[in-house]
Amino acid sequence: MKLDMKDRADSFAIVRPEHLNHHGYLFGGQLLKWVDEIAWIMASREYPGYRLVTRAMDDVQFRTPVPSGSILHFHVNRARQGHTSVTYAVEVHADEPGVLRRASTPKEKPVFSTHVTFASVDASGRKRALPGKSPRHPASQHSTRTR
Repeated sequence: MKLDMKDRADSFAIVRPEHLNHHGYLFGGQLLKWVDEIAWIMASREYPGYRLVTRAMDDVQFRTPVPSGSILHFHVNRARQGHTSVTYAVEVHADEPGVLRRASTPKEKPVFSTHVTFASVDASGRKRALPGKSPRHPASQHSTRTR
């Protein structure tokens, strides 16, 4: 995964036979797993030393079937930060290598988008404040007060 630490990350995954459902397309649960993991990795890199847990995905709609061999491109952007939570916008596009298409046809097609919200918690599971607008400092340098 490439992380430029400017509130954006891009990652890629290849859809393999073990990721398919009984109809021969990407299993939705696998895509949700990847979305959650990739967004969590970005959040963990932006907030080192903080315990972040998935709180919500705002919308789950699969736009188009994704066949085996497709390359998924995940775009992750930090959308907003609250006192104890942070939300990332995730867009997923698919490319089918080897498929002939017209020059005017986009190489990647959109297949999924959502917002993933993570809550910052302490070791006991209580909410923990996130740092202000510069989240790239170790947790030990920030207040641990809860809301």
